[in-house]
Amino acid sequence: MSRIGKQPISIPSGVDVTIGDGAVLVKGPKGELRTEIVGDIEVTRDGDTIVVARANDERRNRSLHGLTRSLVNNMIVGVSQGFTKELEIVGVGYRAAAQGSDTIEIQVGYSHPVIVKAPAGITFEVPAPTRIAVKGYDKQLVGQVAADIRKIRKPEPYKGKGIRYANEVVRRKAGKSAK
Repeated sequence: MSRIGKQPISIPSGVDVTIGDGAVLVKGPKGELRTEIVGDIEVTRDGDTIVVARANDERRNRSLHGLTRSLVNNMIVGVSQGFTKELEIVGVGYRAAAQGSDTIEIQVGYSHPVIVKAPAGITFEVPAPTRIAVKGYDKQLVGQVAADIRKIRKPEPYKGKGIRYANEVVRRKAGKSAK
């Protein structure tokens, strides 16, 4: 039995969960998310909890059991609390500036500033010129937008300059050694 999949999911107040037609629909104060249920996975509601079960122990169903439970849990947490991914900018002259809550301008050593527009459901915050917070209710979308911003200037291994996640450790390399 899947250790993750067998755990029940509690539904907080203010969140409405609808199960039917091979999909789970979650509505909350921050937004609305929907996911398809794949394979022989059964999602049932029992009062204020959701239980994810599998029909048999086939390899595919075992692999989908914990995944489905995690996806449903992430949807419930997202529409009730939301997700945040923080990025740091390291480098002399590297900075970011907010242009409203859905656009940021990043200067990271190119001849021009890079403008990043947020997709629907995502907002940006720039608490300091070297920090960016990506916020939203869809965990996958928040992570993808943060990865796209990081891709603008990945941290390089010699000086550590670039855009990195707030908790990311960049392994540094030794430069040229003089003889």
